[in-house]
Amino acid sequence: MLPVQVQISYFINKLLKPANMATAVPHVPPKQDLPPPGGYKKIPFARVPPKSYFTGFTMIGAYVAVTTVGLGIYYLTAKKVKRDEIEMRSAQNVIFPILIAERDREFLRQLRRNRDEEAELMKNVPGWEVGTWYGEPVFKTLPEDTLVTPIFKEFYAHSDWKSYAKRAHLKLWS
Repeated sequence: MLPVQVQISYFINKLLKPANMATAVPHVPPKQDLPPPGGYKKIPFARVPPKSYFTGFTMIGAYVAVTTVGLGIYYLTAKKVKRDEIEMRSAQNVIFPILIAERDREFLRQLRRNRDEEAELMKNVPGWEVGTWYGEPVFKTLPEDTLVTPIFKEFYAHSDWKSYAKRAHLKLWS
């Protein structure tokens, strides 16, 4: 039996010694990359025209048919739309005088509320008459039964601020 040092040195020499390549791997001949049997497929480079589904006359005929049907539907729809517009215009013409009358009635009601509020506020002031300036008419050249339209702020003087702001926004921005 060999001493331990000799055994270790033997294994170290065996590991560090380069191995012969021919003995380490069995010999396999190299494989070259070759074309498949029968050769490669041809490369298509010629122009391939698209398949024609319709002829020119067929496409023109289809265009004429679709256009004719579309115009027919448009004509029928346009007649209905025209009838509806006439009906709406007639309804607006009928209701317009009623809306104007309601607007005028509300205007006169607000004027009445303004006069009543003025009378309530100024009842303790001696010599104050509603609609005058201490008994003197404000508009001396106008007949007494003439309605003088008040200015915007005067009209809303005794109403709530929300109504005034809403109307002022409409008046100033339109």
